[in-house]
Amino acid sequence: MGHPKESAAYAALVTAAIVWGGSVVAQKVALGAFSAVEVSVFRGIGALGILIPLWWWQEQVHTSTKLALRELGVLTALGLAVLGNHLLVLYGLQYIGAGAAGVIIGASPAITAFLSSLLLRDVPFRRVWVGCAVSFMGVALVSGGQATADGGEHPILGGGLVLLALTSWALYTIGSRRVMERLSPLTVNWTTLFISVLFQIPLLWTGPKVLEAGIGSIPSSEWAALVYVIVFATAVGQQAWLYGVSGIGPSRAGVFTNLIPVSALLLSFVILGERLDAINILGIGFVLGGVWLVNRSAGT
Repeated sequence: MGHPKESAAYAALVTAAIVWGGSVVAQKVALGAFSAVEVSVFRGIGALGILIPLWWWQEQVHTSTKLALRELGVLTALGLAVLGNHLLVLYGLQYIGAGAAGVIIGASPAITAFLSSLLLRDVPFRRVWVGCAVSFMGVALVSGGQATADGGEHPILGGGLVLLALTSWALYTIGSRRVMERLSPLTVNWTTLFISVLFQIPLLWTGPKVLEAGIGSIPSSEWAALVYVIVFATAVGQQAWLYGVSGIGPSRAGVFTNLIPVSALLLSFVILGERLDAINILGIGFVLGGVWLVNRSAGT
């Protein structure tokens, strides 16, 4: 499986990061009418309705690639990582503001580099630990600051859940790199998403918000938010991200998530009316400063 050109990979990663910044706000809006599990399952089913026909049209009719048993095991593990990322972010957004969650998501490159150094040993841990620590200080600052502002009922819990979601996504990013040596990003995207949905469907009984209230009770704004999450955050965003990772690798790709906290914070201020205060801005500074240190250290 050939890798895309660097310029195309960069464009795809920028697209994914900006789309995901808006996704944080859209998910917060959707949680007004849907439960966390419903948003996650509906986004998965909706995105599969886009990705599978696209895959069949672009690839299946031109290839006879079959999945080996070992690859199926890896894809299952990656599907569980997708499940963890989607659900944990949604549960976290129930306890913390969208802007604060977006700032925390900005620490994703540091988490990816941290885990990559431990699991792949592509970069010595001694080079990245300082940057990771600075980014995590920014996460703690934002989560703690939200506790005294309008950050939700349990902002520290919410921040912790978002942080765990980022850990799941980092494992997904690292694990997908090797399997994409043989399988295309589109194949990896829809198969892992399909697996994640299969595991989540039995969980619908834990939060049957829409199923109990009825489809007609959902306001148009919540439907629009869900459509955004399905089309842009899941189908377009994840496909663009995997395409970019296949081109330049997980360590270099991680830096592009720097765009997520900025767009999420601004959109949460404009759309949701959340406070844009000095704590959030200082938190962004720590998070992005830590990411810069990680990338600087990893490159030396």
